[in-house]
Amino acid sequence: MAIQKRFIAGAICPRCAEMDRIRSWEQNGIRYRECVSCDFFEQLPIEEQASPELATRVSHHRQEESVEDFQTVKIIDPRKR
Repeated sequence: MAIQKRFIAGAICPRCAEMDRIRSWEQNGIRYRECVSCDFFEQLPIEEQASPELATRVSHHRQEESVEDFQTVKIIDPRKR
């Protein structure tokens, strides 16, 4: 039975910083990740709890949106004094 390796969309390699080069697969209770551009390789045991989300363009954007440091801006028309 062939193991299906899937690319992780938007993932950035921690070693070479290339985007969309990480592929992942699971085998015998272990999750593997590797970069097809460099020699990055990682093994992680699969835990029953939810693992942290991999950093992607989408998840990074969501983290920026969750910041609640807003400031009201008043736009003044310079022609009206």
